[in-house]
Amino acid sequence: MGAAAVPPRPVPATRRGSGRGDVVFATLCQGAGLLVLVLLGAIILELFLGGLPAFRAFGLGFVTSTEWDPVQEVFGGGVSVYGTLLTAILALVLAVPAAFGIAFFLTELAPAWMKRPVGTAIELLAAVPSIIYGMWGFFVIVPVMASTIQPAIIDTLGELPGIGVLFSGAPFGTGLFTAALILAVMILPFIAATMRDVFDQVPPVYKESAYGLGATTWEVMRGVVLPYTRISVVGGIMLGLGRALGETMAVTFVIGNANRISASIFGPGNTIASLVALEFGEASAGSLKLSALLALGFILFVISFCVLALSRWLLRSRLKG
Repeated sequence: MGAAAVPPRPVPATRRGSGRGDVVFATLCQGAGLLVLVLLGAIILELFLGGLPAFRAFGLGFVTSTEWDPVQEVFGGGVSVYGTLLTAILALVLAVPAAFGIAFFLTELAPAWMKRPVGTAIELLAAVPSIIYGMWGFFVIVPVMASTIQPAIIDTLGELPGIGVLFSGAPFGTGLFTAALILAVMILPFIAATMRDVFDQVPPVYKESAYGLGATTWEVMRGVVLPYTRISVVGGIMLGLGRALGETMAVTFVIGNANRISASIFGPGNTIASLVALEFGEASAGSLKLSALLALGFILFVISFCVLALSRWLLRSRLKG
């Protein structure tokens, strides 16, 4: 007798119309992605067209000019561009080491009972409205800066040759450094939470292998965890930088709102976002001042795009290396 024929396995029945549902779902997802691009393009185009009269009137010198005289209708964005970049860079310098320390502690050093409450407290900082940070900075941080921190730094670092000019000036409490300090506190939870989450995603076998070879906790972090998570870590830092570049009310409270460039980081200044927030309500429709404010908004978009492009280039070069 021949071997009995094996019956074919039954093919599971597919729900009627599932192919059509997949097409609809894919179309909706594609439409959502395109909608984001369309909205972003529309915003950039609107800002560019609105700021075009200012660019025509002042040329490329608008970006570097430090004049802002609404009476004479002479406008320049140099002071606000300088303040935006300086406060954002200082905020990163202050926030990134602190965020790394928090993430390192929560993932490698903290006892199990402490990880959840401390991590939750860090994440709750991100939910605090920016105006609350501004009020806290103005009523709490500014007096402390004026009475204690700035005088101590001015009397020590301000006396050094060369770099002393960066820490000179009168201790008013407000200024670029105070704004950067508030920004650092605001972006700290975003960067720390991102670092903590990606540090937790490292496969335990990688770290256990390093410990088995005699590596210390810091050596495991430096040689295993950071190389494995560098892309996500840089992404978290860029997320914080984006928040710092566009912050408005918290900076407006403490930066001093002066239209001049000071060599000292304790000097007053402004940012693009704070200048637009202060001046937009007084700009009449169709005026050159309104066009200048819209041009500043377009410049802020360009700065954010350049920062994002630079971060992606750095990541791509590291991946190739």
